This record gives sequence, structure tokens and C-alpha cells, in this order.
Amino acid sequence: MSDAFYRITDAGRRALESRDATVPSDYRFLLWLIDFESQERLENFVEQFPGQRLWDYLAEMEELGLIAQVRAGGAQPAAAMPAKDAEVKAARDALSRHGAYLSEERLATRAPLGKAPADTVVLIVEDDPDQLALADLRVSMAGYGVRSARNHAMLLRSLSREGMPDLLLLDVMLPDGDGFEILAKLRWHPAYRALPIVLLTVKDDPDDIVRGLKLGADGYITKPYSKKILADVVRRVLRP
Repeated sequence: MSDAFYRITDAGRRALESRDATVPSDYRFLLWLIDFESQERLENFVEQFPGQRLWDYLAEMEELGLIAQVRAGGAQPAAAMPAKDAEVKAARDALSRHGAYLSEERLATRAPLGKAPADTVVLIVEDDPDQLALADLRVSMAGYGVRSARNHAMLLRSLSREGMPDLLLLDVMLPDGDGFEILAKLRWHPAYRALPIVLLTVKDDPDDIVRGLKLGADGYITKPYSKKILADVVRRVLRP
């Protein structure tokens, strides 16, 4: 069973999208996780389901026709978009001067959010408690609503159970995942291709900047950063 890969069946997708109340929340989470993670091995999340519970759930879901096993090597994320040399240079210059960079090209294609800050939700993904508290405080002081997640697994649960935020502030170095890889998966998934995402990181190497831009980040903030920088980036990305 440890080498199994799964896909959602048509019945499983209908159950997920209809929010069928007869489908247990753990089943719904696993359906969403299989859809989001594509061909990722579910062992990455086995610690959230003690003992044999994960495999028991999967067997029951397969018996109900909600999922089906598939061969490895299925669909892969789309190729990364090229980052233009001029944009990379602009990003490096902006980060060195101000500690933040926004992709004006991406922002130009997005319609204004059209919501008041008090009605706007910013999801912060940060594993360091002090950094999370600081980011939460600064975003809250700017008037926005805040949700938080301390790791990749908590991010997935937040997205599956609490829905889409208006903006994702994503730390790159997480204990159970790489922020660049998480960004790539989000951009591959149709539901999250347009989600505003800003990377928060200590990484300011040119290769990291290029990688973030290629994968579709709307912005890039290097730590440490000030309240003014964070509030300005959030405001400009959301374009209320």
C-alpha cells in the first residue's frame, strides 16, 4: 500500500465540489489532498492519521468509488514560465534597496480585489513563532483579517477546510516542505493559478529570485522586513 497513488473519480469530485454533508471531513480532506498533490505519495501525511487509519480511510473511499489507484508517473505540473532577464535584474535591485519586489506584469493582469481590508483574508504560512506573530501583528495593524499556518500540512488543511484566502504570504523554508515547490503546485492547480502569492524568505540569492519569479510569485519579500514594507506589498497586490 505504501507505493499506492490515487486519483479522484468522477463520483469523488462530485462529492468534493458539492460539499456533500454525508462525506466525513477526513474523507473530504483526503479527496482535496489527492486532487491538490496530484501524484504525490500520501505517506507525507501519514503522521496526521495514527496507526493504520490513513490506509483504512483510503480503502473505504476506494470501496465507495470516491478514489481509484493509478500507476506512478501521471500528470506533471506544467513547465515554469520563463523569467525575463530585465525582470530578474529589477527584482534584484528592488530587493537590495527596499527588501521587496512585486511582479508588475502579473499584477497588471489581475482585476482589483474590490473588498475592504476588514473583509479581506491574508493567510500567513510561517514556521517560526516569533516571525509568525510579527507578520500577524503587522497585517492585522494594516486592517486585514489573518489566518495562519505553521507548516505545509496546516496550509493544506486551511485551504481545504476554510477556503481560499485573498492573499497568501508564504515562507520558503518550512519544516515539512519547500515553499518553491508549494508555489509550483499551487500554480499548477486550476483553482489556485490566480491566487495572489508573495514569498517571505531570507533567501536573496539570484537563483532563488529567478526560481520564485519563474514559478509565478506575485511578490518577493526578504527578511527582516518592516511593517511599512509588508503593508505596502499587501495593499499593492490586492489592489482594493
